[in-house]
Amino acid sequence: MRTPAYLERLTDTRLVRLFADRWQWVRQVTVTSVAAALAWQVGDIFLPRNGVVAAIAATLTVQVSVHKSVREGFSQILGTSLGAGIGLLSEQLFGLGFITVVLTVGLASVGARALRLGAAAAINVAITALIVIGPGLPESTAWHRLGSIVIGTLIGISLSYFSHPKSPAGRTVDEIAKLATWSAELLGVMAHGVAEGFDRHQAAQWLARGRVLVARVPRVRAQALEARAYSRWFPLAERAEADDLYMRAVALDHAVEQVRNIARTLYDSAVEGALPMSVSQQISEALSTASYALSASVVELRDEDELPLDPAITEDVRQAGVELAEQLLEERANVDSEQFGHGIYIATTLGRMADSLDQSAPALHEVPDPGPPTEELVLKLPNAVKRRPRRWKR
Repeated sequence: MRTPAYLERLTDTRLVRLFADRWQWVRQVTVTSVAAALAWQVGDIFLPRNGVVAAIAATLTVQVSVHKSVREGFSQILGTSLGAGIGLLSEQLFGLGFITVVLTVGLASVGARALRLGAAAAINVAITALIVIGPGLPESTAWHRLGSIVIGTLIGISLSYFSHPKSPAGRTVDEIAKLATWSAELLGVMAHGVAEGFDRHQAAQWLARGRVLVARVPRVRAQALEARAYSRWFPLAERAEADDLYMRAVALDHAVEQVRNIARTLYDSAVEGALPMSVSQQISEALSTASYALSASVVELRDEDELPLDPAITEDVRQAGVELAEQLLEERANVDSEQFGHGIYIATTLGRMADSLDQSAPALHEVPDPGPPTEELVLKLPNAVKRRPRRWKR
């Protein structure tokens, strides 16, 4: 019997695409569900009547990667032990009631904050601490429930390896490639618009897109930091590859900022008035060259043969900036002083972009590495025992 056409359309557009377009989310939900069910079974085997506690802990622990799960799991166990200890002490002094709940939740949250576990982990700590001290079956003591949390957390960490098809390094490559591709597309659009003649409305759209690109940078940096931290302890991860990807992320951070600055300069130029046609054509060619260089960097990044970026490509970007500056000097008499300044700024920015793409800029190697954000650290060391910032070697 043939399936009705309306049912085929419904299946294709609403059911299949609903999940196909969110495959990564479906994968993570599936892994989390399996982890919770497995933790329930294992928890009941080792600590009868405590499977649900292990399932809760596994659900809270599973993250998008092993590295994040280990960090969340460690903080979960550490914070829960702290909260449970506070709760059990309060229960002994005041009994299980209003004061005990207030002290448990409040002090567990304060402890999580002191350990720099993050907002989400602080909530999880308070919840699991209440689970540990809460009333239950006679054979389900607080220590049993704390043990179940440890079991569930370990299972969640183990299965999180399957929650994403790629390693942290692979995800970093994807994030860098996407952002670089979007930046190249914006440069191409601006090159075409400048050549055809642009107005204030078009320039505003370019600037808005540039701001969106800059807003995406923290996500790329966070993924690169995860890949680098992951390579420090996971034996199958390549440390040199992770360090290289982190430096690429830093370089892309600079390049994207330069793309946004060019968009801002073009907007200011549109406010001031029109540029001479010869200067506009030179700017268009320069932006097109920069767009090609960014696209080539993406191809090089995904190249399995690991061939380096052709130096001639970034040199073309530098030369385009030099030619733009020379053209502006030739047209100096016909260019408004404000427009002259905008053009020179674009020329110098192109040079900086080339330095970012081939990672030759001193700012990339001589500035101390800031390391991960403090909120990513499980324990914060006192300033007196912190190591001096490390400098990257070329």
